Amino acid sequence: MPVQSVKELKVYQKAFALAMRIYQLSREFPPEERFSLTSQIRRSSRSVCLNLREARAKRRYEAHFVSKLTDSDGESNETDTSLDFAFRCGFFDEQTHHELVSLNDEVRRMLGSMIENPGPFLQLRND
Repeated sequence: MPVQSVKELKVYQKAFALAMRIYQLSREFPPEERFSLTSQIRRSSRSVCLNLREARAKRRYEAHFVSKLTDSDGESNETDTSLDFAFRCGFFDEQTHHELVSLNDEVRRMLGSMIENPGPFLQLRND
């Protein structure tokens, strides 16, 4: 049975879980980070999912689909950098950092695979 919703895709589920975990952890960041790292890491992690939703909506056009996946991958890379900053600033421990980075790496690999082979995800006809 074909995928009916982007929410069924493992990459979306993993990206969403990561964004929610980041949200929970970032609630404990210091107040002075509210308008910098806290908002940035939340925005970039959520943007992975948001761009996946846009990619799904544009799946009739390969170039648009891949472009939105590339945007999603870029946000995932931005999230990775923010995770490094949060760890180095002492906002979470090494084990938590490793778990989050590993999940983010998995999302990035999945996005890379979709970018390299978009065909199965495209809707080139009415189905």
